[in-house]
Amino acid sequence: MTISVDEDTVANILARRCAEHMWANDRASEHLGMAIESVAEGRAVLTMSVRENMVNGHDICHGGLIFALADSAFAFACNSQNHTTVAAGATIDFLRPAQRGDWLTAIATVVHQGGRNGIYDVVVTNQKDQVIAQFRGRSSRIKGAVIADGGAGEA
Repeated sequence: MTISVDEDTVANILARRCAEHMWANDRASEHLGMAIESVAEGRAVLTMSVRENMVNGHDICHGGLIFALADSAFAFACNSQNHTTVAAGATIDFLRPAQRGDWLTAIATVVHQGGRNGIYDVVVTNQKDQVIAQFRGRSSRIKGAVIADGGAGEA
């Protein structure tokens, strides 16, 4: 998978390397058909198509799968500085249903990153740029780096 960066700065190249490293082991996001469109320091854009097996009894996309897309975008954004980071909590507001066949885009951006704790917002839209959901994630940095060599390898 080729992941683009918004601008070729050192921080954004590191963000791409972190995303590539994490993606190599992310079976859940891959299984759900997600794709990383771009990453930058504190930002990630992921997409996913709503497949037949993703709709619930109301014939709309299961909310847990929309949450999963937002959560994955959140994960790539909050690990973009090469600090191993996990979710401390998250909330989501579902604003309109996603339909079978919709193409969803989740854009995660940092609101605040201070020390070990961060806040990230994720907006999930469909192919018509209609907002499907608004997600807010709280992150916690734990020990370790995403890339063991500190991101100093070739870009």
